[in-house]
Amino acid sequence: MSPTPEGRTPRHGRESFFIEGEGVVGSEDPTAVPPTTARAHTTAASGPAVAAAPTFRFSRLGPKGVRLPEATLRKVAFAMTGGSEVDGTIPSGYTYLGQFVDHDLTFDATTVAFGDNVSPAALLQGRSPTLDLDSLYGAGPLDPVSAEFYESDHTRLKVGKTTRIGGDQARVGFDLPRVGTGSASAARKAAIPDRRNDENLAVAQTHAAMIRFHNRVVAGLGPGTPPAERFEKARRKVVLHYQWMLRTDYLARICDGDVVTDVFTDGRKVVDPGADPLSMPTMPVEFSVGAFRLGHSMIREAYDWNARFPNGSGSLDLLFFFSGTSGDLGGNPTLPSNWIADWRRLYRFAQIGHGELKPPAGEFNLARRIDTRLVDALAALPVRSFGGADSDAFTIRANLAFRNLVRARMMRLASGQQMAALMRAAGVPVTTLTKAQLREGAGGASSARLDGLTDPQREAFLADTPLWFYVLREAELNDGRLTGVGARIVVETFHRAMEGSSHSIVRSPGFRPDLGEKDGRFRMSDLLLVAFEGKKALLAPLGD
Repeated sequence: MSPTPEGRTPRHGRESFFIEGEGVVGSEDPTAVPPTTARAHTTAASGPAVAAAPTFRFSRLGPKGVRLPEATLRKVAFAMTGGSEVDGTIPSGYTYLGQFVDHDLTFDATTVAFGDNVSPAALLQGRSPTLDLDSLYGAGPLDPVSAEFYESDHTRLKVGKTTRIGGDQARVGFDLPRVGTGSASAARKAAIPDRRNDENLAVAQTHAAMIRFHNRVVAGLGPGTPPAERFEKARRKVVLHYQWMLRTDYLARICDGDVVTDVFTDGRKVVDPGADPLSMPTMPVEFSVGAFRLGHSMIREAYDWNARFPNGSGSLDLLFFFSGTSGDLGGNPTLPSNWIADWRRLYRFAQIGHGELKPPAGEFNLARRIDTRLVDALAALPVRSFGGADSDAFTIRANLAFRNLVRARMMRLASGQQMAALMRAAGVPVTTLTKAQLREGAGGASSARLDGLTDPQREAFLADTPLWFYVLREAELNDGRLTGVGARIVVETFHRAMEGSSHSIVRSPGFRPDLGEKDGRFRMSDLLLVAFEGKKALLAPLGD
């Protein structure tokens, strides 16, 4: 596995971004260079030096914003964490599907980083801001770095095996593959392209399910497909079904449906409008540092996880602990079998005609409503989840809300008001939230908590509201679904990422899914039915 800078495991927490037309933004060191600075590479496969690897490209949609003082952001972060939370209507599985998608879209010092062994295929496809599942596939089975993610047939992805705990037997295909060598910690590292997908158990189980989905699609190709074509045919089918699910299921749940329909019918007005569909997209910082951090507000503090950990005993702390990046799998070499996900508790299979896959009464997990509140546990992240020092534990540096707000400040991200004005100028009919709406909200970070700000601090905050807070407040005032500025940024970025993908439902308007049980329908629950063969014994292997 290719090493990361200074031998560290990749983490969230990028503090600088290379933005087109600006260079490195956010770094305290003006002499810093992009972490993926382009240079020539030579590989055994390619022979002579090939073109330099493309930098993962960020871009800026709006103007530069005002930098509010960190003292103000500290108080806002406290207002956003602590106290009661409100359940929404979205199943909790979509929280971590969103995190998986984020890692598919946004590069952050991942395992498959451009180094000395970069194939020509990687130069074109590797770690791109497109929805092509490169976080699952890396640069493909023929790439010298990514080959370790695949079985010897160069087609199927490797699966992991859990560790027996008491009467819960070891099970193949229910953990990420872990094939490291050396120390126990090294051996626990997941052999996947993006190890951020092992920073909590829920996203790790989502990645493991995606591995199973790919392998099931491979199995369905039949003997008539030549071996040399099996991987690419399977990947195309997987990616197109994945994109269809995101467009019709995921986006439809988290965003105003009218915005989704408008963008996918009439096109984009803000994110790279009129772009050459075959050109490589860029990643808007307003999406990656602002609007798409919506999922942080959806996280629960505890989950009814499975038959061994029901009634909220699957705490968020334990989901971090039983991962290979933020935790140590409880000291086990692989995931303990008693922590395998019960997917019935995370997605509603009854909505697609499988009433037999209902969880036990009272054991279904709803995501928290998308609003300006984060659960208490996110005020004290495990330091390993963001690459912090032990001294950062239980300090403001471990507060997720503060980290988000400060990162946007470092980037001089446009405010919510600036983005609303930009969208109106582009012909998008959005209405700027009033100061009263931003101050009072609807059951989120209340005015009483924002009263911790001094009068000048509060006035400055309400005049130039950080984009992340603004987008969450919009959703809070819209019953927990993104609308206005937030919905437009998210949906248009998804549309551009699909358009620019090597396989694209945007560029293939005649595509219709055929892996679901109902013609033209493919939701995440359909994907899981395929991955786990429609069997309760696999979707909930620990029973009720």
